[in-house]
Amino acid sequence: MASVPSLASTVQQRLAEGLSAALPEAGSADPLLRRSDRADFQANGILALAKRLKGNPRELATQVVGAIPANDLLKEIEVSGPGFLNITVTDEAIVRTLAARAADDRLGVPFAENAGTTVIDYAQPNVAKEMHVGHLRSAVIGAAMVEILEFTGEKVVRRHHIGDWGTQFGMLIQYLIEHPHELDHSSGEEVSGEEAMSNLNRLYKASRALFDSDEEFKTRARARVVDLQAGDEQTLALWQRFVDESKIYFYSVFDKLDMDIRDPDVVGESGYNDMLVETCRILEESGVAVRSNGALCVFFDDVKGPDGNPTPLIVQKSDGGFGYAATDLSAIRDRVRNLKATTLLYVVDARQSLHFKMVFETARRAGWLNDEVKAVQLAFGTVLGKDGKPFKTREGETVRLVDLLDEAIDRAASVVREKARDLTEDEIAERGAQVGIGAVKYADLSTSAARDYKFDLDQMVSLNGDTSVYLQYAYARIKSIFGKAGERTPLAHPELELAPAERALGLHLDQFGETVAEAAAEYAPHKLAAYLYQLASLYTTFYDQCPVIKPEPPQEVAENRLFLCDLTARTLHRGMALLGIRTPERL
Repeated sequence: MASVPSLASTVQQRLAEGLSAALPEAGSADPLLRRSDRADFQANGILALAKRLKGNPRELATQVVGAIPANDLLKEIEVSGPGFLNITVTDEAIVRTLAARAADDRLGVPFAENAGTTVIDYAQPNVAKEMHVGHLRSAVIGAAMVEILEFTGEKVVRRHHIGDWGTQFGMLIQYLIEHPHELDHSSGEEVSGEEAMSNLNRLYKASRALFDSDEEFKTRARARVVDLQAGDEQTLALWQRFVDESKIYFYSVFDKLDMDIRDPDVVGESGYNDMLVETCRILEESGVAVRSNGALCVFFDDVKGPDGNPTPLIVQKSDGGFGYAATDLSAIRDRVRNLKATTLLYVVDARQSLHFKMVFETARRAGWLNDEVKAVQLAFGTVLGKDGKPFKTREGETVRLVDLLDEAIDRAASVVREKARDLTEDEIAERGAQVGIGAVKYADLSTSAARDYKFDLDQMVSLNGDTSVYLQYAYARIKSIFGKAGERTPLAHPELELAPAERALGLHLDQFGETVAEAAAEYAPHKLAAYLYQLASLYTTFYDQCPVIKPEPPQEVAENRLFLCDLTARTLHRGMALLGIRTPERL
């Protein structure tokens, strides 16, 4: 495994050397290199430098160009405008760099130098409740970040902080005690997620109705909460039945989402119960939290309510009960102390930003977070309907996630069926699932997480535009070329002159590693999605302008073009996998 320096980093280094040679007084100045539409790259660092050295930027730029020795990397450096450098690299350098990438399993992408341990908290459904469209983003964005971070060499610990504790369990467990067969299954066979959820739904509705209408049941249900919190064995055993039944359902949904969720990674709110008292004690003894009207609170100068009074984070209520804050703070202690996290990443709805800001600040005051250990909320926006309003059914209900996924798969299967020439019904069904689920994930991941996005299935499964279907078809098209290539094999030919579409594709292929590093560092999977869409677009132009098979180009040209096709396919395949999206070989 060899990491391959990108052309940009090599050019940057040559320019930096030229800068220090021409202007030793400049110290180590940054050439500020970026991609450009005028040339391959543009460097505009000399402008700031000229200001600092009180010189003429064009003259300084000319001096720097003169100080760079002739080499096989830089074809042309031109001083333009007030002192920009426009830089063109040689075709040979492009092909040699890509050949080094192609020789490596990881496409030459280096591991991050300062890799640590990230605990990522994502995909957090609630026990005994149906997953709706609001649960989609945490799962999809979180799963992509797991893949991206692991690929850069980070050790990633997954945590699914499911809602499995709280007062509603008193009502559910009491109802089950009084109606003992409500969670029984009709047959001894394996239970489907759908059956498990309909059981839970029925029980939830029935117990809620009773709780609201029958005062005596309400009293028994409230007493049951006390038993649960006190660890009464019978009550805990029944609570566990709700958790197990819910997991059958969760796992069926995650399975449909083509996501790998493992049992040891599911540590719900209940997993931190044993720590709550101690967490409160530490916060109170250290003075981070204070008693106010009987409740244990943490106050902040910059968090005030509409009345101008401070709004505290309530760690323990005046009746002795614990709020979410106590659980979240205990989870931080556990993740830092026992899981040895250097980063805590929370993929949570932006509407909870204030809560997490207060929790993180409390943890910093307590010393659990510091310069070595940071917590970050990857906050995401809301899923909207086509009308731009929060997504609801016609009846105004929240949309069930399973229904959405099934519809996406159906739509995708009909798109695949229309285009498929030689696929069997089974293959169409399998590809339909890969295309439909890919479409849902990509629509989410190609939007910056912080923004709301419209859930529009027609748009998502379209073959045109910025969709995963477009990317999947680009990949399948490349694979089909290899079916027709006959004896010819992909082979890099650095001695050839490249056509403009080949150069554009090659320069973009070379940026894969930098894009992955940026997506990892900024927790921004949409940057990787944008890169892949651009890759597929550049490939489409290359395919239109540069014949690979017919009309048949000279052998070396054909081999070099097949080499570009192969590296494009591998980059698409790897990049899509990092987003959690399948790339079928045939569509």
